[in-house]
Amino acid sequence: MNLFNFWKKEENNLFDENITIEETRFVVLDTETTGFDYDNDRMLCIGALVLQNGIINVQQSFEVYLKQDHYDKSTAQIHGILKDLLVKRPTELEALQQFLDFLGDSIIIAHHTIFDVTMINKALERNGLPQLTNKSLDTAYLYKKTLIQSHLFERKDYYTLDDLADKFDISKKDRHTALGDAYITAIAFLKIVKKLKEKKAVNLNQLFKPL
Repeated sequence: MNLFNFWKKEENNLFDENITIEETRFVVLDTETTGFDYDNDRMLCIGALVLQNGIINVQQSFEVYLKQDHYDKSTAQIHGILKDLLVKRPTELEALQQFLDFLGDSIIIAHHTIFDVTMINKALERNGLPQLTNKSLDTAYLYKKTLIQSHLFERKDYYTLDDLADKFDISKKDRHTALGDAYITAIAFLKIVKKLKEKKAVNLNQLFKPL
């Protein structure tokens, strides 16, 4: 999906102006996968947690390791999820059903959201389930909105989660685990919203369109 079209679509379906960022239930999401091919690669783990009222609720976290039908030794060196890891693993369908129950109608937050959402939607499609209809926010996109607009400042086209962790001094101890990356993303989101509010008042709708 073209990212411009994605944001244009979000602009056409906005929230009640009275709904605040703080009271909104967000689910911060990350997936670990065998690779980046939407059709041929598979999810190995889904990690997510609830963010609401400016609080990352670690008591309301979600983590599921999926039964592996695919295995890639090269990517295993990054995420560390081994094929014979002694963890009870549900099928892809069971894992999706558990995640959908956890997600509900919350707004999804992720870093480069389109990847995680597309991987989940591909899995839903394989299992005969409808695709996600939840609105979503991308910390990579939102982070760019905090940057100074100046020809003296070189902006990158692509900001990694490591870039945001370094910028906001966030620990990377659990980097490349689904739940660990979701936690880093949640902290980064809170930092981004704080910076945006320092520039001007920001409401929930403005997060879905250019500020």
